[in-house]
Amino acid sequence: MVQLPDIIKYPAINLIGETCYTSLAENLNISDTACLKLLLSKGLGIGIILAGSIVKLPQIIKIMTARSSRGLSFESMVLETCAFGIGLAYNLRNGNPFSTFGEAFFLTIQNIIILLLMLYYANRNRDLIITFISMIIITYSLGSTELISDSNLAFLQTLCIPLSLFSKFPQIITNYKNEGTGQLSAIATFGFTLGSLARIFTTLTEIDDNIILVGFLLASLCNCILSGQMIYYWNVESKFLDKDKKEV
Repeated sequence: MVQLPDIIKYPAINLIGETCYTSLAENLNISDTACLKLLLSKGLGIGIILAGSIVKLPQIIKIMTARSSRGLSFESMVLETCAFGIGLAYNLRNGNPFSTFGEAFFLTIQNIIILLLMLYYANRNRDLIITFISMIIITYSLGSTELISDSNLAFLQTLCIPLSLFSKFPQIITNYKNEGTGQLSAIATFGFTLGSLARIFTTLTEIDDNIILVGFLLASLCNCILSGQMIYYWNVESKFLDKDKKEV
């Protein structure tokens, strides 16, 4: 039996549970499939959370450097932030492991910062104050079972599925029409695809919730289409770019 230092032991137990810790770390039972799947799920979850905690920092820095949010859709950002916020509240309310949804916490915070910066640099000070106050009220409401019951929150989480999907359709259609992906980031596209696929595995392994599972399945489908377009049009110049060149 292997005995690891307490500084490693206790965090590992908190991560995968005492039973799996004993099986994998102390008894070195590499044939324990269930615990190996849990360990892999936790590892993937932590990786996704770490990536999600910084994925939008370049966008924030770009807005602050340019002192402008030109080209960003305020409405789209609002919808995305609502979807992240509702998903975060739903997972917290249901007591799901943080490793299965933690990136939603960081993405929500980053989106809120982007929203406030967009209003600030547009000199919409009145809207900035209203938005900030609204976010406080919405956050309190999502956390209160008296204002929003568990069943109502589950309904809101279900509504987030089509919201998330509809945000991807315009990009897919635009890529098809332009016969190229233009300025779409390959790193972001492939990253979100891998992340959503990994979330299917972590959800199946750690959570028994069909609403969350369906959301990740459909999101993965759209992300895979975008990734497929990225690969297909990799060396193809879009019509949009051709038009720009002619105008120049």
